[in-house]
Amino acid sequence: MAILALDIGATKFAAGVVGPGPEVLEVRRVDVPDAGVWEACRELLLAVAGAEPVGAVGIGAAGPVDVRAGVTGPLNIPEWKAGFPVVAAVRELFPAATIRFAIDGACLALAEHRLGALRGVPDALAMTVSSGIGGGIVAGGKVLLGRTGNAGHVGHIVVPGWDTPCGCGGRGCVEAIASGMSSVRWAREQGWSGGTGARLAADAHAGDEIAVAALHRAGTALGTAIASAAALLDVDRVVIGGGFAQSGAPLWDPLRAAVDAHAGLNFLHGLRVEPSAITEGATLVGAGVLATDEPV
Repeated sequence: MAILALDIGATKFAAGVVGPGPEVLEVRRVDVPDAGVWEACRELLLAVAGAEPVGAVGIGAAGPVDVRAGVTGPLNIPEWKAGFPVVAAVRELFPAATIRFAIDGACLALAEHRLGALRGVPDALAMTVSSGIGGGIVAGGKVLLGRTGNAGHVGHIVVPGWDTPCGCGGRGCVEAIASGMSSVRWAREQGWSGGTGARLAADAHAGDEIAVAALHRAGTALGTAIASAAALLDVDRVVIGGGFAQSGAPLWDPLRAAVDAHAGLNFLHGLRVEPSAITEGATLVGAGVLATDEPV
């Protein structure tokens, strides 16, 4: 029987067949539409499954989530923002399958801990910096879920010095300042003419002043939030994945400078912040681990 992995992102859905390892094979992606969101996700899953019976599905979803109820409510998917029962919907599609569900940050942490940069590390934080910002916590060698499944949702750490409105209803959240979408929005408000995080990074490397400022702003906010999270969790390793995290020195240099400036407590000396070792689809890889392993 086939085992499937599904990544519900803010702007894209990805799904694939889980192989041994567990690699995720035959990966397909689709943009999240403005309407008919479940229909697009459903067609993607059916296309990946083909004619094979499905025995298990691992789902990693942008949050916030309620793992107990099987509901996700991504802030950047308006049709689902009030909460969509994704586990029930997938179970209706594959009635004989075991369905396992976690927030995308927990899937990232699971992937890194089992297969990536956090192998053998008992206490750590894994972050994804992409269209949004999320994270997952490894403590005592286990990935923590928390009461509702949102443990490690670091995108809503409030960063001092900013008052930027966030989709959660708060102000100054690191996601509202430093995510790819937020950085593009800020750069466009300053007169930049591009439209994607990848283009913003490329323009920063080329010396465009607005792009450089946007990535410096994002990196500084990220590093400040990371120092706070590391102090709260008592970890000495932070791994960051996601597409926007691959922006290179214009993002990472101010990020590391902010970590150095704020992680001054003795127990944070030696704090390591490094890129993910899984350069493609870490959440999907984690959903594959989730589908084939014991629940986190």
